[in-house]
Amino acid sequence: MTVLSASSLDSNDVKNAQGDNLGSIKEIMIDVSDNSLAYYVLSFGGFLNMGDKLFAIPAHALKLDTQNKCFILNVSKEQLENAQGFDKDNWPNFADTTFRDSIDSYYGRRSVL
Repeated sequence: MTVLSASSLDSNDVKNAQGDNLGSIKEIMIDVSDNSLAYYVLSFGGFLNMGDKLFAIPAHALKLDTQNKCFILNVSKEQLENAQGFDKDNWPNFADTTFRDSIDSYYGRRSVL
């Protein structure tokens, strides 16, 4: 078992299997109903942190690569650009089941009620 602090994961790079840089982790969202990791908030795009778009990435969709000190997300840059995102001033309701189901479905797993 590996246990890491949330702050040690903040700002970690995210890459895909091809090694393309997909951004970095900006926040870690916890489901307080069962104390589980729900989403990572990924910042992608923009220039010098301006115009970045944020994406809610389900915890199951990211794999931590401890050797290279980054996360691996199994999507192309194009898939990420076409994903549902949000800006820093207009965050979604992460508790909304419709939002959660669409995000989980996009990244490869449907929620089970």
